[in-house]
Amino acid sequence: MQTRFLALLTAALTSVLTGYAQSSNTGLVDVIVQYRQVPTQADHNRVIAKGGQLKHSLDIIRAAHYSIPASRFGELANDPDVVHVSLDHGLHGTAAASTLPSTPDYGWMTALGTLAPLTTLPWNGTGVGVALIDSGVANNLVDLQATAGGFGIGGSNNRVVYQQSLIPGVTDPTDGYGHGTMVAGLIGGNGSNSTGLGYDYIVRGIAPNVNIIDLRVLDDSGSSTDSTVIAAIQLAIQLQSQYNIRVMNLSLGRPVYESYTVDPLCQAVQQAWNAGIAVVVAAGNDGRDNTYGNEGYGTINAPGNSPYVITVGAMNTVATPTPFDDKMTSYSSKGPTLIDHVVKPDLVAPGNRIVSIQASASNLVTTYPNNRVAKQLYQLGINPNPSSTYFELSGTSMAAPMVSGAAALLIQQNPALTPDQVKAKLMLTATKLPQVTTTATDPVTGITYTSENDIFTVGAGYLNVPAALSNPAIATLPATSPTVVLNASTNTVTMVTGSGAIWGSSAIWGTGAIWGSGAIWGDGAIWGDGAIWGDGAIWGDGAIWGDGAIWGDSLIVAINGEN
Repeated sequence: MQTRFLALLTAALTSVLTGYAQSSNTGLVDVIVQYRQVPTQADHNRVIAKGGQLKHSLDIIRAAHYSIPASRFGELANDPDVVHVSLDHGLHGTAAASTLPSTPDYGWMTALGTLAPLTTLPWNGTGVGVALIDSGVANNLVDLQATAGGFGIGGSNNRVVYQQSLIPGVTDPTDGYGHGTMVAGLIGGNGSNSTGLGYDYIVRGIAPNVNIIDLRVLDDSGSSTDSTVIAAIQLAIQLQSQYNIRVMNLSLGRPVYESYTVDPLCQAVQQAWNAGIAVVVAAGNDGRDNTYGNEGYGTINAPGNSPYVITVGAMNTVATPTPFDDKMTSYSSKGPTLIDHVVKPDLVAPGNRIVSIQASASNLVTTYPNNRVAKQLYQLGINPNPSSTYFELSGTSMAAPMVSGAAALLIQQNPALTPDQVKAKLMLTATKLPQVTTTATDPVTGITYTSENDIFTVGAGYLNVPAALSNPAIATLPATSPTVVLNASTNTVTMVTGSGAIWGSSAIWGTGAIWGSGAIWGDGAIWGDGAIWGDGAIWGDGAIWGDGAIWGDSLIVAINGEN
């Protein structure tokens, strides 16, 4: 019985329970218990009888969130219906403030492939619902109102068509942190507050007439839990038909603690994907973490480690409207994923020092007032006063909504597209980046970081919306991200695409077309005897598989300035 029970627990949970036992602590521990079938009241009652409390019913993953006394955990082994137990982990939004003078990010211009600020594509996201699972959205924002053409002329109808807080004990769905409003603007801001006479740069989103379904999960400090996010994903699926929810944005994450095949957060995003919602997830901001000698590889956050979702890393536009001088950010998390070795990220998009809608009086705005961009950023003249409308942040949190907006445009263009077809099209048409090594020096710490444009850093390449919209190819097979395996005797790595996936199925979807021939398997540092393949790195018995790297706090890396 004890052997079976321990097999149900993750290493993280076992560690917590050991700590409780050593301290004689009889308090409650929050866990997510997965069952063979959707749990019934009888299942809940058995846990309650052990002193537990039901917090959330998470039926989409056949699970429930409980608080249970640590001393009673062993008794769960008596329940033959329990198949897995995980801690209810904490997570956080994946963006951070910089401290340098603001400059135009040109993110939407880079993604949309236009240097003409007033040029728009034939599609603007009209009618498509995007579930924003974040810190909420501020009220009464002109840039998020409906527009006649979906761009630049403020209307009277709010495109935030639904709002609800999933945070326990919090009913206010608006943005107290300041993160979700930024993300909403990058998905669907119409630029009304920076359009017209006297303005020389429009601050807008990729799909400026989408509808936003605001499901608040991050509190005023940007924190949440797995169970809260899963509850929001569950609600989004329930609201899917009512609001035509076809895209879901998750600019949040946490370290990977277990395989995506049992991780409840990964199971939830997979259910959304299977329900017909294209799920876009930030890769994470841990690419600078070299604590264990792996040069930031193996730092993709959950649920971005799921092979089903579209995982997005962050590029730096270097404050020019052309994409040809853009470079990889040093902080963007890199693959392969821990435990399962899934090839991630899937692609990259603009994410560094990005300007979007400000949630006035929110935590980020009041804590980092210097990130309120100067009005001269978007307004003619030399007015240096800080804007009350727009704000600047960096991180993969800012890159993911670029891809969510692009997904909305593709779905508006062809409503029959499935999530797999959206993912495949975005990856196929992503601009293939040359295999180069770039460096970035943190202006605050002076530390220089190095990045290579390899498959675990840039994925299939750089988001290219016009190419995606103009390419007629439509995948007919699943687009689950492949895995990689290491041959230790030859020190070579092989991509495993799976017989049922599109990547190896034809010339159009072959690995060369998706990832490019030179950028993936080049002779760069990661393929040699360097950190990533060396003993004690990703494939060895050291950092990634050891207790320190996975369970420690060192995976959280601050972002300072230019990256």
